[in-house]
Amino acid sequence: MWQRERAQVQAFLNKSKPYGKCSSIKHTREELDYFIGFLKEIEEVTGKMPMILLESTGHYHTPVIQYLEELGVQYILLNPIISYQAKKSSLRKVKTDAIDAYQLCVLYYKADFEPHKIRGIQLLDLRNMSRQQEIVTNMYVEAKLQFHNILDQVFPEYQKVFGDLFSKVSLLC
Repeated sequence: MWQRERAQVQAFLNKSKPYGKCSSIKHTREELDYFIGFLKEIEEVTGKMPMILLESTGHYHTPVIQYLEELGVQYILLNPIISYQAKKSSLRKVKTDAIDAYQLCVLYYKADFEPHKIRGIQLLDLRNMSRQQEIVTNMYVEAKLQFHNILDQVFPEYQKVFGDLFSKVSLLC
């Protein structure tokens, strides 16, 4: 789990076998190099590179992702809503970063996650445009509702005269 400028690291060899203790690393080149060394150590033990599961933390996880992508290391970027739901279902309600990191490892073995795919600039632009379109649509709907509310207060009989409050004839009056 990655949080702010530090990351909690917990490794598992398999579903029920944690590897080492949970530790914390800073988002510095030296400590991320140490982390990669730790991954290679696990690879020697298991025979395969472990999958990295990151919880999305706004912009805080960006340096870690950039570092992993530079090295070509695959990772899973987990929506915090998914991890929150998993933590909520846990009987243990104590919250620490170490417990959160452990719970993410457990979640990895319960669910079928796909490695993160690098999106092209066009796809990212399309996603941003669709979000902006949704925001503008919501503003439009809110403006119509406010207009209707004010009109009901000022001219309560107006809607009986015009069936469509937003028709050309109605708006010209």
